[in-house]
Amino acid sequence: MSAAEGLNLWTKLRRWLDRFAAYLPILLMGLMAMTTYWLLRNAPVIPEATSELAPRHVPDYFMHDFSVKVFGADGRLKSEVVGKEGRHFPDTDTLEIDEPRIRILNTDGRLTTAVAKRGLINADGSEAQLFEKAVVVREATTNKQGTSVPRTELQSDFLHLFSNTEEVRSHLPVVLVQGAGNRFTGDGLSYDNLAQVIQLTGRVRGTLPPRQDKEKK
Repeated sequence: MSAAEGLNLWTKLRRWLDRFAAYLPILLMGLMAMTTYWLLRNAPVIPEATSELAPRHVPDYFMHDFSVKVFGADGRLKSEVVGKEGRHFPDTDTLEIDEPRIRILNTDGRLTTAVAKRGLINADGSEAQLFEKAVVVREATTNKQGTSVPRTELQSDFLHLFSNTEEVRSHLPVVLVQGAGNRFTGDGLSYDNLAQVIQLTGRVRGTLPPRQDKEKK
């Protein structure tokens, strides 16, 4: 090979190398794009983040030998709950109480008291579920019409007390004692104080004391 031919070959080779160098970045970018696409297609699927776990039914604070009072918009005391120990559950916004003692005053000032071994109270105190040896007592009073309303006592292993509507319900056997010795039992109860309606369900039995003459003969 002559010197002229060698020079011509070297010139062609340099031109080819220059063109290759000019296109090299484009080739590399294309290669990287293809590699990225391949990785995305073949990468393992990552499961979507699970939704926030539902809150567990565990207490977030405790109270001992406590008292909680609820007042109306007019500042009048509506109810008071006293307990030996209380546990608040944030998932249901309820307060579980050991040995609750409850006092409720209605708009007429009539007092209702309730006790049990265990209770479950909602956030605003309008509902109280009472378990084990539950007793609810509505004291005797005289209504706006001047009629005497006798003392009423309810006993059961479960009583559901609604303070705002003055109702008491139970699906378990219940004992009703009203006035001077009137005693009734049933398998369930629906008591509406505002409507003055007491409904005992299931096997209902009653005991009425004999009337006594007001004047001796």
